[in-house]
Amino acid sequence: MGLVVKTFNNGDVIVKEGDMGRSLFRLVEGSADVITDHDTSDPFRLAVLNEGDYFGEMAIFEECQRSATVVARGTVRAIEIPEGELNEFMTENPDVIVELINHLGNKIQAMTNDFNESEALLNNLREADAGKKQSLFSKIKKHMDLYQANKVEISEPKEDPIRQLYESIYRTGEHNVETYSGGSVIYKAGDPSDAIYILHDGNVNLFIGAGTDVLYTDLKSVSVFGETGLVNEEARELSAVTAFGDTLIETIRKEELEAVFATSPDKITLILRILSYRLRRLNIDFRARCKEITENYGN
Repeated sequence: MGLVVKTFNNGDVIVKEGDMGRSLFRLVEGSADVITDHDTSDPFRLAVLNEGDYFGEMAIFEECQRSATVVARGTVRAIEIPEGELNEFMTENPDVIVELINHLGNKIQAMTNDFNESEALLNNLREADAGKKQSLFSKIKKHMDLYQANKVEISEPKEDPIRQLYESIYRTGEHNVETYSGGSVIYKAGDPSDAIYILHDGNVNLFIGAGTDVLYTDLKSVSVFGETGLVNEEARELSAVTAFGDTLIETIRKEELEAVFATSPDKITLILRILSYRLRRLNIDFRARCKEITENYGN
């Protein structure tokens, strides 16, 4: 395929907040700022993108408006991958499959950390006296700033397209789905990140560390987990344990992803859409916590 590497100069807008996304990008040289409220007197920089980073993926997986503006810092070169050419791009560059899954997983992990921090802060504030609230001011201010930077309403992610795609894939054919009883350890902290898992039915809890004392998040069907650390098969930071009753889980090893894509590209699309949906849902929930902190404790 003939994808073109585009060159952007310092200050050029690569994608614009509010535009409908029809492509994703991979930064091949240089760096770029991710900014909200770019066209206002009070822009807010959310992140910095560097060589190898992807951006713009949520807009095509979720068919929604872009949530931020990306601006070149100096000279930038980036590959633009139109939505209709993504499968061909992954066929010619199979490493991209793992990279995109890992990329979304890292963003989900970062957003989950932010959400858990905001939830813990809210719980503390609800029980705190005036002196305690004063000691938490720096954390309150952080969430106030994040809310001010993300005041634009984010549209709800669409679950129906994911459900329809899921049903079309699993209506026929054989799939490596196994049944686990409640309390089964799927993987534990310290294990290599060498597989991704599709949760077909039931619940899975993710815990911090090797034990089950500190709950990180809980997942319900249909969901995906185990996506972080795949590129370098890093040691897992979390443990995954089935919650209760029979749980149906499909395991896809890292080395099997290319073959899965060759025989069932829609399954890889499903994984990417589920991860994108989860990330968007987390964004909305985190924004709601920041709003509550700002409106109730920001004075």
